[in-house]
Amino acid sequence: MREQIDQIPAGGRGRRVRGPRFKPLRRAVRLPVWGDLGIRLGLALLLITLVVMIHWWDREGLVDNLDGDVSFLDVVYFTMISITTTGFGDIAPISDRARLVEAVIVTPVRFAVLFIFVGTAYNFLIKRSWEKWRMARIQEKLTDHIVVLGYGVSGSEAVEELIERGTDPSCIVVIDPSEARLADAESLGCNVMAADATRDETLEAVRINEAQTVLVSAGRDDTSILIVLTVRHLAPNVPISVVVRADDNELLARQAGADNVINPVRFTGLLLAGSAKGAHIADYLADLASVTGRVQLVERPVTPDEVGKSISNLSSGGRGLRIYRDGNPLGFWEAECETLREGDVVVEIVQTKSGG
Repeated sequence: MREQIDQIPAGGRGRRVRGPRFKPLRRAVRLPVWGDLGIRLGLALLLITLVVMIHWWDREGLVDNLDGDVSFLDVVYFTMISITTTGFGDIAPISDRARLVEAVIVTPVRFAVLFIFVGTAYNFLIKRSWEKWRMARIQEKLTDHIVVLGYGVSGSEAVEELIERGTDPSCIVVIDPSEARLADAESLGCNVMAADATRDETLEAVRINEAQTVLVSAGRDDTSILIVLTVRHLAPNVPISVVVRADDNELLARQAGADNVINPVRFTGLLLAGSAKGAHIADYLADLASVTGRVQLVERPVTPDEVGKSISNLSSGGRGLRIYRDGNPLGFWEAECETLREGDVVVEIVQTKSGG
């Protein structure tokens, strides 16, 4: 999936869902419901026809206890009661060959037809009803979850990193029009939905207003900005992070309501420039960005026991870099960081488990 482009097609080009509900993943063979049902019924009829032909060929081994004559209609009748295991006894096999045919050929066909009909009933009635009920229960319980809109390269990397950092996959909802990509997310344990993320009913279905945060990575800046507008309209207070690739779209993304705008092209340029000035700068920045590195950047609220202390004396043992007070960033060198206050948000570097 890594070679695919992050993209949620706009303008209805992605697969849309009708109504606010999860759409379960389909099988690899993309057939409509009636097409699948037709194949099953056709296979069952083919097997029944095969048994009719065998019984007609071997009709001399059958006896009709009513009139002694076995007609084609009698063969069809005997085939149906034989396959359905009804067995009235008015027509019966009497020769050794006929009984061998019943044992060796008809019995396996009987089981096959039975499995086809039982499988059809399960797939179209029991399974679908169960999936609908299960998805409804999942939706009802969604709260304080993370919604990932777009599961291309950036979206999939974000989900994997979240799980590495300890996020329960069941608290992550992934929306993407590509069911092939969603199979990847579902295998990780995430909730998935094949839908167009620009539609109100799609976002309402995943209780966007109850989300902890929303990550947008649609692949195209115009689609991403439209998604941000839709999310902000439905969830005014939910934090939104979005990926854009053009510098002139960063301001538009913020105006649309994004709290964090990430430009991978700009970040790549920073890494390249940093590596030109120091051989290990890019390596350290990558280390900071990933939970699998030796150190990790963490943002968290100041704890009660840290109030009144300096940013250099955090209870976590991490290196405090910056605090956010009333929305304003303050560096560790500034005097305000010498006294932490309730409500401050601190950004620190902490050692990870793999850091030894």
